This record gives sequence, C-alpha cells and structure tokens, in this order.
Amino acid sequence: MRIPERLSPVGHRPGACVVLTSMPTLKVKRQSFTIPVDGEPVPAILQCPVLDEPLAAVLLLHGFSSRKERMADSIGRALAARHVASLAIDLPLHGARDAGFEGVSFQNPVAVIQHWRLAVREAHAGLACLDAHDAVDSQRIGIAGYSLGAYLATSVSADNPLVKAVALAAGGDLPPQMPFASVVRTVMDPRRDVRKLDGRPLLMINGRFDRTILPEQARSLFDAANEPKELRWYDGGHWPPQSAIDAVAVWLAATLAPH
Repeated sequence: MRIPERLSPVGHRPGACVVLTSMPTLKVKRQSFTIPVDGEPVPAILQCPVLDEPLAAVLLLHGFSSRKERMADSIGRALAARHVASLAIDLPLHGARDAGFEGVSFQNPVAVIQHWRLAVREAHAGLACLDAHDAVDSQRIGIAGYSLGAYLATSVSADNPLVKAVALAAGGDLPPQMPFASVVRTVMDPRRDVRKLDGRPLLMINGRFDRTILPEQARSLFDAANEPKELRWYDGGHWPPQSAIDAVAVWLAATLAPH
C-alpha cells in the first residue's frame, strides 16, 4: 500500500509510515502527510488496515474548532477495527492550520464564503486522494462529517460521484436565525444538497438534547433527503457517545461492503 507520489508526508519520504499500531488480530498503518490544494499543504492522517484485499475508505471531516486527530482517534479507529480505511484532514483555520483563527470575523459573509469554498475544494481533494490510493476500492468510498463537517460532507457529496455512502453526525439544516442566511444559501444549502444524493445511502445520527444543531434542524434535513435514508437518535448533546460513533462505523462498513 502506498500514498500516491504527488502527496508529501510531513517530514518523511513519500509513503513513509509514521505510526504502526495494532488491534487484536489486525494491524493498522497510520500515516501523516499533506495534500497540496491551491498551493497550500493540507495536513492529513490516513489509517489503513493491513489486509490482502481492497479496502473501503471514508473521508472524515471534523467540527468547528476541532481537528483531524479527534476524528482519526474516534470514528477512524472504529472504522479500522471493521477493516475500513479512513482519511482525516484539517479544515481551513483548524488543527495545524489554526494560525490567524482569532482574526477571522464570522460576521463577515465574504470571509466565511471564501473559507467555505476552500474547505469544499480540500474535501474533494481528500476524496481524490482515497480514489488514487492503491489499497482502496474506488467503488467503495464514503464520507463522514460531524457538525460543521456534516454541513461540508453534504455539500461535497452532492457534487462528487466518488461518494457512495454519507454519514452525518450532529448534522442538519441551517439554523432559522442564521445571520445572512439568504446569502449563505446561495453558496451552501443543506436541503438542496442532500436531495442530490438521489439514491446514495444516508445515515444521520443526532442528539435528542443537542442545543447546537437542534433536533428540528436534523428533521428538516432528513425530510428533504431521498431514500434510502435513516435517522437515529442518541440520548445526549452535541458530541455523540462512543456507542453512537461505533454505530456509524458499523453502518459505513456494512453499506460499503462488496456486493
């Protein structure tokens, strides 16, 4: 298994293994590298089970003020245990790229839209990275997003046929009182985008007591989606418990299994 030569692991030769971990009866290679997008290196973590068979793979998109490590160490590990590879990336202004985060005004719709468009391009590049990887079956690629990452996953999946399954944790429609909502919806409209999945399986998992992405936002997005779709609830707030994370991993592994 190797990373395509156009990608550059951070501080290592192309394809170098940064960490080799093992799970019971299963070895998983964990590699850190960067994906060049518009001349900017996007930090990424790739986790690949060591198996003599093509792998399903999932792009992982984190939430607001989070980082790739949190996705890699939660849903990424749960996927690896089920023989599914994953790629987690740091979105603009997050993780290893958070320099200048405090200077960004989220009341400035132009700045928000610029960073959103950059994040979309980078997510598409992440999917292309998985598609080009020797160990990955390009017909079995999914996407999983949490909170902000769920919004991004919905938008990216709408326009990228590489995505065969979509899992959204703490995702939903835009909040009713969102500033500049009419402007934002010209660029990203979750209800419009989720309709474009049109036959690709969708799983949504949300907290009954989430005060960040309200239950009514989740239902609004779910109602706009076409079948096949499923909405599950956990008894908690914005961050899903491990049982919910494991349930998403089980669903992705089953949905992306060879047919």
